[in-house]
Amino acid sequence: MTASPEFAPTFEPNPHPRSAAELDVILANPGFGNYFTDHMFLAKWTPDDGWAYPRIVPYQALTLDPATAVLHYAQEVFEGLKAYAHDDGSIWLFRPEANAERMQRSSHRLALPELPTEWFVGSITALIEADKAWVPHGDEKSLYIRPFMFASERFLGVRPSQHVTYGVITSPAAAYFPGGVKPVSIWLSTEYARAGAGGTGAAKTGGNYAASLLPQQEAAEQGCAQVAFLDSSEHRWVEELGGMNLFFVQSDGSIVTPSLSGSILEGITRDSIITLARDLGHDVVERRVSIDEWREGCADGTITEVFACGTAAVVTPVRSLKWHDGEAVAGDGEGGKITLDLRSALIDIQYGHAEDRHGWMTPVIPAR
Repeated sequence: MTASPEFAPTFEPNPHPRSAAELDVILANPGFGNYFTDHMFLAKWTPDDGWAYPRIVPYQALTLDPATAVLHYAQEVFEGLKAYAHDDGSIWLFRPEANAERMQRSSHRLALPELPTEWFVGSITALIEADKAWVPHGDEKSLYIRPFMFASERFLGVRPSQHVTYGVITSPAAAYFPGGVKPVSIWLSTEYARAGAGGTGAAKTGGNYAASLLPQQEAAEQGCAQVAFLDSSEHRWVEELGGMNLFFVQSDGSIVTPSLSGSILEGITRDSIITLARDLGHDVVERRVSIDEWREGCADGTITEVFACGTAAVVTPVRSLKWHDGEAVAGDGEGGKITLDLRSALIDIQYGHAEDRHGWMTPVIPAR
């Protein structure tokens, strides 16, 4: 591959941006993934040119030939992160380099070109600078950022694409729990697996999420908010939820989380929670956790709290695990102090209410 040219995106302003009045209505109650900002970022890759043609353009539909490779062979990866408005009007990103590195790992697994960190972070900051008015303020609101990459070559054949498109879109997001943090129930999937050994479980690729949709539908039918998956070999070891990592708080104050097995996504929120828990004096152990340990630990009080974490919800208390003939309730079922302390510790850093001791925050827009 030839060396990537210097990152210097061109800018094409949207001739029909949302009015200030329209934007005020949207930002008052954006929901999640419902509205998209006035612009998007696009770039292309080929073996001859490397990464080229970086540009900010009006948000628009992508036109794909019916033979575009991604439609047939699912060669694509994506990321998810947020921008946060602080009280002084400044706008910050949380650990974007970690997302860039994970996207590089995902790309390697999917035989896609690895986007340089400079391009990943630069594309996001350039887009936020263009659409900074879309970053909501207050009440745990944020701007959700979706970088994505896909095989855009027009061909039918099982080989890596020789033409790849990279893009970034952004969407204002409301607080995940607008009425206060609410514990959720989780459905145990015993028939389906999210990913298998040697597969793409550690990559952030759409196929993993597609595989979770049917069991997620089953979970909803059982009145549960999410689905928990076991390993695909022994159907014994807890892996993760459809889109979140799991943690188990023990009665002695220690915290256990399933170790990364190659089929578990390396969550950046997961990694941050591990660091913050140790900062707060908790012993954190990464190891295999069996489904029997989860059930029995809730029954005998060894497990006092269970929580899940991810970019969208940050930290979500888990009330109970359900299956066809039983239920395991963690503690009193209302979520616990350690869970809420960790959630607050992370959110306070992201919104500038606590010292950023680990250098996780990256400034994008200075204070007013």
